[in-house]
Amino acid sequence: MSNVMIRKSDQVMMSLVHYFVTKESYAPINVQGVKDEIWLENLNGPYRIIRISCNSIINEEQYKFDIFKMKHVMKQIKKKTLSIKMNALNICLDISKKIDRGNVKDIETIRAESLNDIKKNKDITKVFPDITNNLLESNDGLELIINVTNDINEKTEEENKKFNDVFSQKRIIFTNVISLICLVMYIIVGIYGNNIFNFSVNVLAKFGANNILLVKNGEIWRLITCSFLHVGFIHFLLNMYSLRVIGPSVEGLIGKGKFVFIYLLSALSASLMSLVFMDSNIVSVGASGAIFGLMGALLYFGYHYRLYLNDAIKTQIIPVIVFNLLIGFMISGIDNGAHIGGLIGGYLATMAIGIKNKSEKRDMINGWIVLILYLAFLSYIVFFVK
Repeated sequence: MSNVMIRKSDQVMMSLVHYFVTKESYAPINVQGVKDEIWLENLNGPYRIIRISCNSIINEEQYKFDIFKMKHVMKQIKKKTLSIKMNALNICLDISKKIDRGNVKDIETIRAESLNDIKKNKDITKVFPDITNNLLESNDGLELIINVTNDINEKTEEENKKFNDVFSQKRIIFTNVISLICLVMYIIVGIYGNNIFNFSVNVLAKFGANNILLVKNGEIWRLITCSFLHVGFIHFLLNMYSLRVIGPSVEGLIGKGKFVFIYLLSALSASLMSLVFMDSNIVSVGASGAIFGLMGALLYFGYHYRLYLNDAIKTQIIPVIVFNLLIGFMISGIDNGAHIGGLIGGYLATMAIGIKNKSEKRDMINGWIVLILYLAFLSYIVFFVK
């Protein structure tokens, strides 16, 4: 096998890309209009963006223009990923020593002509302590290319398996179970009240409707049972349609057990928020609060998987949530408190129990803390202030 000669800068670039992709879970991103540079992205990394450039920069004007272009690309990525803050590591492999790199907001630029420069750079080794012992080096260009390609392909296959595991079609069970429970309760209440299309307040209260006086009197179960009751046929039909649209997505993407937890906790959160704004002579029923919780779960999932879902979170998830909330404020008789409470509860519940491949232990702990404080606050208002 003959040796293949490659430029020193290309060798350094390949070694760096290999390390960041295989060891730090960065992924290459396609940036149009660039040459001799590679962009990597990890929204959970210490640097959201890493740019490795072989472009020759010999004076201050070139450097300033290079930073200007980089900021423009970062702005586009920030907008696409709905990121509040974005920082970048800019590794320049061919930049003059005389250039004053200064302090650029959200961009840290380092100069490195060789792998030894990378290993000796304290700013890099402080953030990536493993980089010193994990940079591929070889005098044979072909061997380096093969090793880098094979390792990156292996990492890509691993990531694809994770993706398929999350997004593959799954059997839906608990969405159907909840729909069936709601249907059975609808039929029972209708038969008991001798009216299959509209139910009286007294009948609904008998079967578990939410009411602040009854809940404060010790009938805590109403905080959950009310989510399986409906005031009439149209109410039942609309909620079951919404559940059939949203439920399978949440159950399939997040998992069956987590789906049940999110649904029930969203129902609890919706009921508590409803009681905060409820008069004593009012009863509240319906699955919509829990369904809004599923929307909150989908919002949390969509944000963390936004790179895979393209613009779905901006064009589908958020507009659906906003539209349904607006309807609640425009039409009388709709329990907006339950909808908002369910939405918040579902989001926090999903944050607490986590989503596959994306949630870190720290985020889940924070989720549990915020969720418990949130429910405790609502409970305090309901039981001690109202």
